[in-house]
Amino acid sequence: MWPNDVGIRAIEVYFPAQYVDQTELEAYDGVSTGKYTIGLGQSKMGFCNDREDINSLCLTVVHRLLDRYGIKPQEIGRLEVGTETIIDKSKSVKSVLMQLFEPFGCTDIEGVDCTNACYGGTAVLFNAISWVESSAWDGRLALVVAADSAVYSPGSARPTGGAGAIAMIIGPDAPIVLDRGLRASYMQHAYDFYKPDLRSEYPYVDGKLSIQCYLHALDSCYQLYCKKVKSKKPDENVTLNNFDAMLFHSPYCKLVQKSFARLAFVDFLNTSKADVSEKYKELEQFHGVKLENTYFDKDIEKAFVTLSKSNFTDKTEPSLFLANQVGNMYTASVYSGLVSLLISKPINELAGNKVAVFSYGSGLCSSMYSLTITKDIQNESKLMKIISMLDYVKLQLEERQKIAPEDFTSILELREQNYHSKSYEPTSNINHMFPGTYYLVKVDDKYRRTYKRIPNSQ
Repeated sequence: MWPNDVGIRAIEVYFPAQYVDQTELEAYDGVSTGKYTIGLGQSKMGFCNDREDINSLCLTVVHRLLDRYGIKPQEIGRLEVGTETIIDKSKSVKSVLMQLFEPFGCTDIEGVDCTNACYGGTAVLFNAISWVESSAWDGRLALVVAADSAVYSPGSARPTGGAGAIAMIIGPDAPIVLDRGLRASYMQHAYDFYKPDLRSEYPYVDGKLSIQCYLHALDSCYQLYCKKVKSKKPDENVTLNNFDAMLFHSPYCKLVQKSFARLAFVDFLNTSKADVSEKYKELEQFHGVKLENTYFDKDIEKAFVTLSKSNFTDKTEPSLFLANQVGNMYTASVYSGLVSLLISKPINELAGNKVAVFSYGSGLCSSMYSLTITKDIQNESKLMKIISMLDYVKLQLEERQKIAPEDFTSILELREQNYHSKSYEPTSNINHMFPGTYYLVKVDDKYRRTYKRIPNSQ
């Protein structure tokens, strides 16, 4: 027997307690006004100073999740981390997280790390779902973590950075269920974004190729998802109208709006010529084009951004709240979209929703799948609990410290100078960190890292 309603039973998000304002960054970088805020769709960008690394991000979000939901370490049977922020070529971040479980005698916990750019969080989510639905499942819960620090060298890509972490509890009888058997993936060898220099945090980015890869993967996943649904339900033709919400991996918010318009364009191409003539007369000249020839067609992009604007505003814009305020969290990005959706819409509007999710990681790996949100919205419901447990998000966004662009630049230079250093003690102030945040104390002469935790005032 399959366990019933396997999916997300709890979710926690963490982002650093400092940010740089994108309007101020525009002025500092000497670019045209609106290049980052309007052109990219970004308002603020969170970032890590030298007190935080991938280990501390994950320690923080996992400890906070366990505390907030009152989950005992003994209840966890699988723990896996998705990240592309690598600080050790051998030791997994998951093994670092075991220090939260060992004091309770909990060492029988499966899982390690998954790495492929921004896709790792989805890979560990799928693994957790498969574990719960497998013969290996022993009745305990799975805990999946997606976390990254997204930083770029000085230049046009730097304002698309960010940092953050998501932790989710996976198990049966969940209020947010992954639809079984409805998943489509597209994998390809590509050098659109990669990190071959192990001495540096910074990636190599081919911007144009990266956009093309993202959109091609989106086209492929969406069409295959629709085809798989049709194979199960021959009378059903999937379009954007089948979904109440659409979540996308968000390198920057403007790309997400263009991606939503892209799916509207795919739906348009799948519309019969007669219906196009009747319903979309002004767009008729676009009906015969080949999809793969349109990645950078500005006329098509503009036409379908306009056509899909109201649907985008309803189905996707609410999910971009954290992406706009924090930036790109890499593996955590698409799941910060889920958090944003949950805190941006009234619970009665979320009940029973069908939510499509597109996850993308350069290199490249991508998948599209769907979630179903429970219809149970009573005061003591599991969905109500998840939403109420996220009431800290907007408050902590407001409590962050704004850092001037010149200081932000100096902090990144400090990180760059000391990246992978040994016998190193961080110098950044810890006074503005959120309660319950882990921070790096030192790296000893054998590269071993020590952490402490800001006292939790809750």
